[in-house]
Amino acid sequence: MNGLQGRMMSLPASGKNKREILVLYGHHALLERWWGLIQNFSTYGTVTMPDLPGFGGMDSFYKIGQKPTIDNFADYVASFIKLRYKRRRISIVGISFGFVVATRMLQRYPDLAKKVDLVVSAAGFAHYDDFTFTRRRMFLYRGIAMVLSWRLPAFLWRHVALSPWVLRKAYARTHNAKHKFAEVAALPEKFEAMMNVEIDLWHMNDVRTHFATTSQFLHLDNCKIQIHVPVWHVYTKKDQYFDSSVVEQHLRVVYDSYESAVANLENHVVSVLADKKETAPFIPHKLRRFLSQKES
Repeated sequence: MNGLQGRMMSLPASGKNKREILVLYGHHALLERWWGLIQNFSTYGTVTMPDLPGFGGMDSFYKIGQKPTIDNFADYVASFIKLRYKRRRISIVGISFGFVVATRMLQRYPDLAKKVDLVVSAAGFAHYDDFTFTRRRMFLYRGIAMVLSWRLPAFLWRHVALSPWVLRKAYARTHNAKHKFAEVAALPEKFEAMMNVEIDLWHMNDVRTHFATTSQFLHLDNCKIQIHVPVWHVYTKKDQYFDSSVVEQHLRVVYDSYESAVANLENHVVSVLADKKETAPFIPHKLRRFLSQKES
């Protein structure tokens, strides 16, 4: 689409519900990573998840001379919706950064917002103040992200820091990754399996796109335009990145109505190894009841 090659995952509804569900994955992503979640959502309708430019092995915006801005991602998703759904109503699930893109898309395309009956924020956010980072850490991350979004530093990072040997030696010890491996630290086989998936994720995603988008969401303010669509925010009390109470304040500013549901998770999102059973908590019972009762 738009001259960019990517993939799309689609799963028909497994029940009687005719809802059309569009899922937008987050950063550090791959379609296969979210297969378990797709299976869970298919109980409530037909689920479609497309690649995003620069993620999941898809060509990046740089290939067509564009930059991976949030606005460009929003435009891409809008084009996908117009092509895929025509006049059908849809529900949108945005996972973390995917929710950022969904929000910006609805703000830029109010006519498309009219055909959206529900937006689900799966550990999503709307403003840089939602992060729990200290000012010092935020400043550090912004600087690193900016530098690594440049062509040469990104090239060196991809071929040095992200080499399989370096990742196996160092990645599990980094500040933002050690929590991922904590549960499998004493299980060599699972640790190795998780490391293999993490290496694939880092190699399937365009480095410049990863850090350019990181730089943007560390400066994000999606609270300037209201969206006349209801939002359900799914969060975990153990999220290492976001303050759920601050996220709620911002989502109430942006969306017409706000509901929330707590997911019983140990981290920001589920493990990269999570199957259907392990991703089930990402759709809490409160949200499941709502999806069962109300169809598009």
